Amino acid sequence: MNEYSFSKNPFVPLAFILGIALIIATGIGAWAVFAVRGLDNTISVTGSAKTTVTADAVKMSFNISRTATAETLTTTNAALDADIVRVRTFLAAQSVPESEITIDPATTNEIYDSNNQGPTRYMLTRSVRINSTRVAEIRALADRISSLSSGGAVVQGYPPEYYYTKLADLRVSLLGEAVKDAKARAEAIAKESGRGVGNLQSSSSGVVQVLAPNSIDVSDYGQYDTSSVEKEVMITVRTTFQVR
Repeated sequence: MNEYSFSKNPFVPLAFILGIALIIATGIGAWAVFAVRGLDNTISVTGSAKTTVTADAVKMSFNISRTATAETLTTTNAALDADIVRVRTFLAAQSVPESEITIDPATTNEIYDSNNQGPTRYMLTRSVRINSTRVAEIRALADRISSLSSGGAVVQGYPPEYYYTKLADLRVSLLGEAVKDAKARAEAIAKESGRGVGNLQSSSSGVVQVLAPNSIDVSDYGQYDTSSVEKEVMITVRTTFQVR
């Protein structure tokens, strides 16, 4: 019977030494991780702020068109020019100043028949845009634009677009409120572990969301609702605070 001797096997002491070294190294590594985590006494929290605003600018646009054949292009162009005079008279009666009105030159689109043998008719169109700060008046005017359709002229209106022009200033104040909200959230979280919140270490703001009232239709790239006069403006901010 052969006895296995610790002293006679040269590999056993080496394995023993390597094992001890591995234990020591693991202990040092664990201490290092603990030390790094201990130094990182921070908490990251997202805060938000929201307020309601009323649009202070409006854009309204519509097209007025007539259909012509090759033989009636000249007379139809003249009729469309007369339509534009009628449009200007109508807008002046609604107290819309000339400075708020932009009228584009006529565009002509060819209309082909089912055999695609060449254009059989032409659509002549003038586009009209109104940019104003008189939101209530233009909003009411939009409902009356269809009355301009007459004698072969067809009016196609678009929903008014409502804007808030002081968004840049509002963003500054909302950022402050969002940071306060983030700190309150951080304090609530830290309190659960018996800690406190110290100074703000860093912050980065998200995009501004301009939403219809009670909307949750936010976007990573920002959202701007133009369909509502009353709007909700929201901003988020990601913050990092010291933990005491």
